[in-house]
Parts: sequence; C-alpha cells; structure tokens
Amino acid sequence: MLRRDFLRNSAVALAGLHATPLVKGLDLSSFAEQDGVRYAEGYVFHDRGGVAVRRAGDPGVAGVAVSNGRDVVLTDRSGKYRIPVTEDCVLFSIKPRGWQFPLDHHRKPQSYYVHKPSGSPDFKYPGVRPTGSLPTSVDFALRPQSEPDKFRMIMFGDPQPRNQTEIDYIAHDVVEQCARDAAEMDCRFGISLGDIMFDDLSLFESLNSVVASVDRPWYTVVGNHDLNFDSPNTYRSTETWHRVYGPTHYAFNYGPVHFLVLNNILWRGGENRGYHGEITAEQLEFVKNDLAHVPKDRLLVVCMHIPIVNVENREALYRLIEDRPHTVSFSAHTHVAAHHFLGEEQGWKGSTPHHHVNHATVCGSWWQGATDERGIPHATMSDGGPNGYSIVEFDKHRYKIMFRPASRPASEQMAIWLADEVASGETAAVIVNVFAGSERSVTEMRVGAGEWVKMEQFAGQCPFFVRLKEMETSPTPPNGMKLPNPSTTRHLWRANLPGLRRGTHRVEVRTTDMFGQTFTDFRVVRVV
Repeated sequence: MLRRDFLRNSAVALAGLHATPLVKGLDLSSFAEQDGVRYAEGYVFHDRGGVAVRRAGDPGVAGVAVSNGRDVVLTDRSGKYRIPVTEDCVLFSIKPRGWQFPLDHHRKPQSYYVHKPSGSPDFKYPGVRPTGSLPTSVDFALRPQSEPDKFRMIMFGDPQPRNQTEIDYIAHDVVEQCARDAAEMDCRFGISLGDIMFDDLSLFESLNSVVASVDRPWYTVVGNHDLNFDSPNTYRSTETWHRVYGPTHYAFNYGPVHFLVLNNILWRGGENRGYHGEITAEQLEFVKNDLAHVPKDRLLVVCMHIPIVNVENREALYRLIEDRPHTVSFSAHTHVAAHHFLGEEQGWKGSTPHHHVNHATVCGSWWQGATDERGIPHATMSDGGPNGYSIVEFDKHRYKIMFRPASRPASEQMAIWLADEVASGETAAVIVNVFAGSERSVTEMRVGAGEWVKMEQFAGQCPFFVRLKEMETSPTPPNGMKLPNPSTTRHLWRANLPGLRRGTHRVEVRTTDMFGQTFTDFRVVRVV
C-alpha cells in the first residue's frame, strides 16, 4: 500500500529512502501481464504546473524514450508507454532535447522509478526499502527548456573523498572555482565520472550537497569505490547507488548531442572478491536499443569509469558505436590524464579513430602531498598534472575540452623543467609537462625573441613529480600523506637549449592542442 505521506510536491515519491517520480493512482495491487511477461505503463507529460504530478490539462509528450535498463520504447501520441518489468529493476526516461526533468534538492534529475518490491539486502550501507507493488501508472514529468546547438558542460573525474574533511577540500579547492566558471561560461550541467566516494557510502549525501552549490543539473557515473562490497555479486553491488542515484546506466540528450552513461565495473564477492572492467550483456542490449532511436549524424558521448582500453569486452561496445561518424568517450579511474586514439590495431573498425579521454581527477592523487596555507594537500597526480576538472564545449558534432587546474589560473596548463643555472656552453634539457596534452598537440620553445623550435614528445616520468617524491625521504619531509610512485606519461615534451651567452634568459614555451587552443608559459634561466 502506498502511504500518502510518502508523496511530496518536488517530483519525488519517497518509497522508504529511494527517489522516484510521482505516481498516479493509489491502486497498486496489480499491473498488466501478457504471455507471462509483466508490464509497467505510464505517461511522460508536460508538467505545466511545475508540481511534478500529472494533472488534468497536462498533455503527454510523444516520442520520448523510456527504458527498463534493457528495452527501450517510445511514448505514443498521448505520451503513454508500456514496457516489460522484472521484480527488481529501475525504470527511467531518456531526456529528449528541449526538455528537463524536475531536479531534487541536490540538483539530480528525477527521471527514474526504482522498483524493488522486497527492497535491498541488509548491507552495511543501506539500499532501497521495499517499494511494494508497482503503481498503476509510473509517470515522468518534463518541463521545456532552451537547448542551443552550442553549449558547455562541466566534467569531474573521481571526487573520491574518504571523509568529511576531504569533502571540504573538494568544496574549497574545486567547487567554489567551478561554480564561478559555470556562471561565467554558461555551463548547462555537470557529470562526475565515477568514484563519487572512497568506499564510505554514507557520505554520498554530504558530497551531493556540496556539488549542488555549482547550481547546475548533475549526472553521475558509478565507480569501483561506489559499490556495496558486502555484495556476493555484481548484481547486488549497487543497491546503495540505486537508493541515492537511481540507474547505473542510462542516457540523455542535450542539444544535438546524445550522452550514454555506462557502468563498466563488474564486481565479484566471496573469498576472491574484487572487480574488473566489463560491460554487462544487459547494458550492451540497452546501448543497441537506445541508439536505434538516435540519428547517426549526432555526436555520441559515452561516459564510463574505467578507461575503455581496460574493459575486457570493449570490442562488443565498439561494434555498436563504430558505424557512427562522430563519437568520443570519457573515463577517469587512473588518477592521470591521457588521450587515446583508437584504430584498427586496438580493435576499433570505424572509418576514423575513436578518441577516448582518460580524464584528470578532482581529488588528484587522493588528496596526498603537502598542504598549502589553507590546509589543503596539493594532490598532484603521479603524471605530474594537477587535480582539477574540465569545461567541455559542444557545437553540433564538434567538441572542445578546456582543462581547469584546481585553485590555479585557467591559463596554467604546463610546467617547465629547467635548471636555475646553466654553465656557458653546457647542453641543458628543457622538459615540459603539458597537463592535458596529447599526441596531436604541437609544443614549441624559443629563447628570448628567437625562432620557435619544435619540441619532441616522449614517454617518461615528470621530473617535478619525481622531485616531490624524493623529498619524502629527506631529513625534513613535507607534511601530508605520502604521494604515489611516479607513473609514465606521454604528455611530456623535450628539447635542448641552444648555446647561450652569459646572462639571464627567458625560455618561452607554447603548446597548441588538438582543438586549436594555444597556451604559453616561460621560465627564467641564468647562464654563467
């Protein structure tokens, strides 16, 4: 029996602890069954009154996709849908262009209904309380909004706080800056690429309240540190996620761009508990069914947690998307930044290489390293890049990524390694770490007003990070948690200084990325 006190005027019906759209009717004793298959039905409607409850005069919205996590159906002319359900599933609607679902108090779109009649198992972190029988009508409210062809969004990799102190770091080191960017650059929404937490799932709500201060709709990807580790299998490993965020895979449209969010964490419990990168058969079926309704000239943006190159059955996903001319995918997880351009050697059979972006993280190196005057660790990642986030700009099928280092100017996009003092006639190396650079970046150097010289890209360890790590073994090591070991990165460039006369010289570096964005910086060197 649905209790009336579960209902609120905020597009949310709280069946225990989970969020759902408001449902119509109180007769919940049965739902349609045909040929042994049970069906849910309802309406996607224009919420003219802004109360998220379908009322007389609220018209249905035709042609809107609704899914049970596998199947995808479209609403008819009256806005009605009908779809198979199991006794444990999440129903959700796929946001169409020009519409927005109501947002909860943490700015999360309320586009789903969790159906768990028996509730979640008794895990350390609570899941969904029993929801009872399926409502006679599961309705999804939509409100119109303007969505231009060209727009911007915010992208976070792994916030991953382990406690409230680190949530406060996120607030002051990243979110305050990000909120200013969101307002100044008219960012329309944000997405976090998994590892929302660092195992303590009781902190979901606290972090959500901080991210909500960016004041934009916010989407989430599930990560390996967001799971119920006491689950015996992957099927039950996202019970708390369902309570807080709803579906673990879904899709939405914004402007002319289609976003596809996947859960590529396969959890195994028991004595050999752990995880690996894999996309379930149910999700692959959902991808196929979802994309059947998406024109092939649209840009497809795929978001996941583990990098696609580390997903065991990645080629099954490739086969579903590689016939589309415009695709890009994003991940996080590794706490380094990297660009992959996948071609035939990597199993991709599309006509052009697929660009996969392994994004930098909000928490950097898990908030390790010496603290600054605010008491916040520098959190430099093991590739020498700073923690931060990105502003991603879309213009039809084109996109541009603008990395934002945390608590630094937007123009600070590189670190130049060069000795303070060089002997006259000595060969001195200049090494540049371009934080968001790729093999398609062009990096050059000049001394004073001299000619620009192209620098060589190479794979290695960032010398700045190596020095930071070495300082931990000094007689007076810096405060803060120890950093991870240096990793090998390809966003390094090098060149040698030309022979210079004695004196002080300005060594200037400029880099132009694959999107045509140019950044410059310089370092001063003394020649003796």
